[in-house]
Amino acid sequence: MIIDCHNHLGVDPYFYLNGFHPYAQDLPTLVTEGRHCGVDRWVVFPMVVNISLDMEAMRRQEIVPGGLESVPYAFENERMLQEIYDLYPDLGAHTIPFAILDPMREPAAQLAQLRELHAKYPFYGLKIQATMIQSQVGALLDEGRGFLELAAELNIPFIIHSSVDPADPWSQASDILRVAEATPHVRFCLAHSCRFDHECLDRVAALPNTWFDCSAHRIHCDCAVRGYPNIAPPERRFDADYSDPAAVLLALAEAYPTKFIWGSDTPFQSYVDHTMALRSTYAEETACLEVLPPDLHRAVTSENLLTYLQLPNDKSLA
Repeated sequence: MIIDCHNHLGVDPYFYLNGFHPYAQDLPTLVTEGRHCGVDRWVVFPMVVNISLDMEAMRRQEIVPGGLESVPYAFENERMLQEIYDLYPDLGAHTIPFAILDPMREPAAQLAQLRELHAKYPFYGLKIQATMIQSQVGALLDEGRGFLELAAELNIPFIIHSSVDPADPWSQASDILRVAEATPHVRFCLAHSCRFDHECLDRVAALPNTWFDCSAHRIHCDCAVRGYPNIAPPERRFDADYSDPAAVLLALAEAYPTKFIWGSDTPFQSYVDHTMALRSTYAEETACLEVLPPDLHRAVTSENLLTYLQLPNDKSLA
């Protein structure tokens, strides 16, 4: 069984309004394309920029409150869960939905909405992408602490977008690890292989409540080859041949066999804006798995994820 741990559903108004790509994906498209690539199940969560933010400001590439909704992600979470449970329950049965949240803005209102939503539509984890919404992931230890308490109460984990770029003060992998170390009773997955920062990866391996995923793997390898600052600099970079993404995948799996979780980041396995064009496909992402021996293949495509999720008995993945 292959489970893809990192997929977005819905519409991203920021990407759409600014002519960036991708900007949308629905559940039938994800499942149809994923099945063609040999994937059996999908962890899913909404797109990132939400309509509690001002849409006119988005067209100026600015992130400010004052949008159509007052509670961040209230609309997006419910809309996605309706698609999974009501519109396409046959396809939704093959998903593991996560709710998305803003760790800093309107935490009390978000928590009330998440509790109400969970009673109606079960979800099995919490997702944060703080960079695009310019929110501090470290707020989880302050005004956003209630989200950690909710995760502990429901026994659900976090997937959190990670960064090592000095220009990104919102989602530093080191800050996520600081939150994880301070909250040992909650589980965390750091997305994007910690941008290949070997010190952060080693810290993930050392902490009992942390894992990492390799979402958008091929374009991050491309960024390493191009020397982009969103990837760890050479002196901190995991040692591998980044011109060969499959070789990097194998090296990561061998180095971190119990902590590495495979995910594609669909539809963001590509990222195209007015300054860069980083392109991959779902088929190319899954093809990288072919280099793994059977034991590592099982570990990174299902076993490690199931250990991290600790799914309840009523969410069978048989």
